[in-house]
Amino acid sequence: MITQKPQPTSAVLATPPAAPADAAAYFAARLAFHTDVADVHGALAAGAADFVVLDSRSPAAWDQGHVPGAVHLPTARIAEDAGKLLDPAVPVVVYCWGPGCDGATRAALALARLGYRVKEMLGGIEYWIREGYEVETWQGTERRPADPLTAPVGAEDCGC
Repeated sequence: MITQKPQPTSAVLATPPAAPADAAAYFAARLAFHTDVADVHGALAAGAADFVVLDSRSPAAWDQGHVPGAVHLPTARIAEDAGKLLDPAVPVVVYCWGPGCDGATRAALALARLGYRVKEMLGGIEYWIREGYEVETWQGTERRPADPLTAPVGAEDCGC
């Protein structure tokens, strides 16, 4: 009788995938807390007015370029100024520099603690720019070419 050798488990499946219902709950929850630059851009381009975009970076960073129409509110000023700038009935999409920065997470936490409904824009201004979207500066608007590693060349969106 020939017996088969047991196949080693890959590092990918060393921890097995969650049950489908658990995975669905997790991914639905993730989408309740995050959005991405493509969805924000698409919504703004279509005229969506059901959320406000908030840039939580410093004034110097804001001046380098920000999402057109965004509200500027540095994280350190949220507790003091959010009530003056934001309507608590309107959800907030907050961003900072990019995926290597927790600034948007800290800002989202501060807003949530004040009672705002909030989502973090994954990728921040870095991916907004890398995907070729326009930014506002004190000199006007500018757009850099899209990075082909983050946005499809010659297509409106990534199709996801």
